[in-house]
This record gives sequence, C-alpha cells and structure tokens, in this order.
Amino acid sequence: MPVFWLSKDHIAFPHPELANEDGILAIGGDLSTDRLLHAYRIGLFPWFNPEDPILWWSPDPRFVLFPDELKVSKSMRPYFNQKKFTLSFDTQFEAVMRACQSQYRPGQVGGTWISEEMIAAYCQLHELGFAHSCEVWRGEELVGGLYGLALGKVFYGESMFARASNASKFGFISLVRYLRDRGYWLIDCQQKTDHLESLGGRSIPRAEFLEVMQKNVIEPTDQGPWTDRWQVG
Repeated sequence: MPVFWLSKDHIAFPHPELANEDGILAIGGDLSTDRLLHAYRIGLFPWFNPEDPILWWSPDPRFVLFPDELKVSKSMRPYFNQKKFTLSFDTQFEAVMRACQSQYRPGQVGGTWISEEMIAAYCQLHELGFAHSCEVWRGEELVGGLYGLALGKVFYGESMFARASNASKFGFISLVRYLRDRGYWLIDCQQKTDHLESLGGRSIPRAEFLEVMQKNVIEPTDQGPWTDRWQVG
C-alpha cells in the first residue's frame, strides 16, 4: 500500500485499512485540534520523531484492553489495600506529559517522540476537555501517571511513566476501573507491550477495532475536566 501525503489546508484521511504493512497510513498535515480529534475518532494516531514529518498510524493488529478483562496480580493488591499511593485526575496534565517525555524506556533510540509540538497540541485538547491525565502520588510527590483522550466510550491511551515501583500499574488499574464503572467499552493501547499484556491487554484485528470506532462515533463524549469526580486515598 502507498503512504498518503496530507495537506495542512484540508482535514481528511484515507481509510485506515489502507495503511501499509508497518501500519503507516499517511504523512504530513498538522496537529490541530480538529485534525487530532478526527484522527482518533476514525482509529488513527500520530507518532513521529521530532523534526520529522508527522506520521499517522493504523496498525494491524491493534493492541487494546477491554475493561472487564483487566488483570490485577496479587502483588498489586497491597498497593490498594494499604493505600501506598493516592490518585487524582486532571490536576497535573502537562507535568504528566513532561514526565512521560523524560521517562527512560529500554531499547528506545533517538530520544522521545513527545515533542514540544505534541505537548502544546495535547495540552490544548486537555483544556477543551478531551484529553485527561491520571496522577499517582506518594505523599506530595508525583511518582507515576498516564494521559490520553476520552471520546465516546473509548479511552485512547498515549503514554505513562513511573518514578516508583508499580506506580504506573497503580495508575493504569485505577483508570481502567474508573472507565469500567462509567460504561467505557475499550482502552486503546496502540502497540503491544509486556507491561500492558500482563494487565489484560490483547491484540485484535484492525477490522474489529474499526468496527468499534464506527459504533463509537454516535456516542456522546463526557467532555470536561475529571478533577473533582474521583479522588481516592
């Protein structure tokens, strides 16, 4: 399959099924709010190195987690029972993004893909009530977290970080429980990792993922900050 070049002046994408064997569908365009929201709604996400053209991805298979399939290991239970961490939503969105930006990841070559351009774009989505962060605290120290977009009944996870053992797992498990209780269908994890697989993530065919996207289009989005909705000790 060819890789399509996008115009900055026209917000449109080829069908996600036309992505090449690596999962790349298109190059170019911009990170405007309207384009990003349109991309996520049809099952695409941007992922590219700073200073390079924007790449738009539609991998096959797609790695996801269904909330009812969440796995919580016995080793994680003390973190909840003994309240080793506390949790908040949407109180430190940019700080979470910057922590993800600086997180060391084994095997990562060439630095982070979370550029200043990406931070500015997603902070704007956060201000509009589409992008959300989950923060994990040990006392007053931010030790873990993650961020992503919530559209309809799907949460599109982008990145997570940890500065303390199991802090990112604590945040992710808490987020999945929060979404499950509110009737969300799916957490999009994009690419497979051992970390997410251990929590219940699995690969599904792109066609199945896109079917969910089509159904999700008509679902209302719970737009706005989650700050005061749920905080636990």
